[in-house]
Order: sequence, then structure tokens, then C-alpha cells
Amino acid sequence: MEEVRYETFVDGMKACVPTILGYLGIGFALGVVGKGVGLSVFAIFLMSVIVYAGSAQFIICGLLAIQAPITSIIATVFLVNLRHFLMSLSVAPYFRQASLLENIGVGTLLTDESYGVLTMALKKMGRVSIAWANGLNICAYLTWIVATVLGALLGNFIPEPEVFGLDFALVAMFLGLFLFQVEVPIKTKTKQTIIVLMSVIVVLYLLMWFTTPEIAVIIAALVGCFVGVATHDKY
Repeated sequence: MEEVRYETFVDGMKACVPTILGYLGIGFALGVVGKGVGLSVFAIFLMSVIVYAGSAQFIICGLLAIQAPITSIIATVFLVNLRHFLMSLSVAPYFRQASLLENIGVGTLLTDESYGVLTMALKKMGRVSIAWANGLNICAYLTWIVATVLGALLGNFIPEPEVFGLDFALVAMFLGLFLFQVEVPIKTKTKQTIIVLMSVIVVLYLLMWFTTPEIAVIIAALVGCFVGVATHDKY
């Protein structure tokens, strides 16, 4: 069996393959949705380059469709993307030896999916190189841009992407990343994983009754982080 490496830029690109497969589907669907609400191909391209957040971009399209004020769009996208601060914060200690510019590069292009791949690599090896992280992030970034632009260009020919299962691409991608995560190490971390997952699910379910989904996700993520830290030494 070939040994998995976490050193070179190309190694990072290879680790990005599951993310690429998911991004092609969900990115294409976003391009279709963007065209449906009246955005130009160039506008969709710029949104993917600058915002680079699938959930936020879908929300932007939805808010544009109902002609929401720009302040509401900005505030909503800020809340949705606030989780990226938590993700970057959790992996920052592994890149202490890197320069400020290198850390900014890794944090800027970190997404939910690349974060899942990165944390899996850190769990296995304890470290990865900056080149590897850049290979992972840049490959995912370029794939997302290409997929959304293709969706915008070909969207008129596929008015209902869910017919082809494209709306399930993101769920399938996260499921794959989750299955890779629970493979290692099962014996020592099963109890802690179950406790963290249950705490997040319960808090998320309860908060969805009293607040917005965006705030519920952020609070549930914080609770999960707290429970994970609190139970780290016990399991």
C-alpha cells in the first residue's frame, strides 16, 4: 500500500480529490442558481473568487432573488462565514513556524471541506507542510471557480440540476470526509466523538426553534468545541 505523504504541493493536490468531486457538482449547481436570479457569468466568477463560500453564495443568490437590502446580505454572510474564524483558529498552532504571510494564505483559502481533509491529515501525522496545505487549498479554490463558471455558462441547458443529483453533491462529499475521519483512531476516540456529535446535534436542534439557522450553527459549533476540549483528557 502506497504511503500517504503530507509534504509537497502535489501531495496536497492529491489529498484534494474528494473535495474536487464534491465541488464540481455543487459548484455547477451554484452557477445555475446564480444565472437563475439574474447574475451574469462575470458576476458569478467574481463572487466565487472573492467570497469563496458555497453556503454563503447560495444565500446571496436567495437574498438577491427577494431583493433584500445590501446591509442584510452583508450581515447574513458575515454570520454564516464566522465559522471560518473558528476553523482557522483551531489549526493555527500547527503552523507557528510559518511566516505571517504563509499563515494568511492558508487561513484565507480554508473551507469546510479542506478543513476536514487538513484535520484528518493532522490527526494522522501531527503536522503537514505549508506546501501541502497550499496544494490542498489552491486546488479546491480553482476547482470551485471553474465549476461555478461552467454552471453559469451551461445553466440554461440544465434548468433543474437536482434531477441529476447535483443538489446531493455537498452532502455526499461531507459524508465521505466524515467516514475518513472516523476510521482513525476508533478505539480511543469513539466515546469522545459520539459525545461531541450528540452535543452539537442536540444544541443545534433546540436552537433552531428559537433563533436563525446561522446563529444556531455558530453556537452549536462553539458548544462542540467546548465539549471536545473538556472531554479530551477523559477519553
